[in-house]
Amino acid sequence: MSDRSDRSDRSDQGRPTSVLAQPLRPPSAGRLAACLGLFVLGAVVGVAGALVQPAWFPGGLLLALAGEAGLCLGAGLALRSRAGAASAAGGWVIVVLLLTASRPEGDFLFAAGAGSYLFLLGGIAVAVICATLAPVRQPNARAVRLGK
Repeated sequence: MSDRSDRSDRSDQGRPTSVLAQPLRPPSAGRLAACLGLFVLGAVVGVAGALVQPAWFPGGLLLALAGEAGLCLGAGLALRSRAGAASAAGGWVIVVLLLTASRPEGDFLFAAGAGSYLFLLGGIAVAVICATLAPVRQPNARAVRLGK
């Protein structure tokens, strides 16, 4: 009987399962600072994209969306987590949504045209895709089957 209970507490290689299942740790100060910096960088890319996209209609729109995609994918790869991509995307989304509001003086940044809507909706779609494609945390063991 002791052999059977011993087997249930161990993985296939004979190591304890606690080595494979590591608990989540709170983020370090450096990781929080990196996420905050990526949030601000996402906001800057959002403002730049809002200014570039109406300049040359198809080219400016593609350039603005490519800049956001590069930032989000690069942030995810740099931090090796979805938090990096989500931080950059969050800064972009918040700034672009704030820029869509018109002021009492009648000033606005986005015209009511197809390019503006493609920039808003396409940018949100790019942010979601990049945050989904970012690498996730994997177990340290080599022979771990993630499907089970």
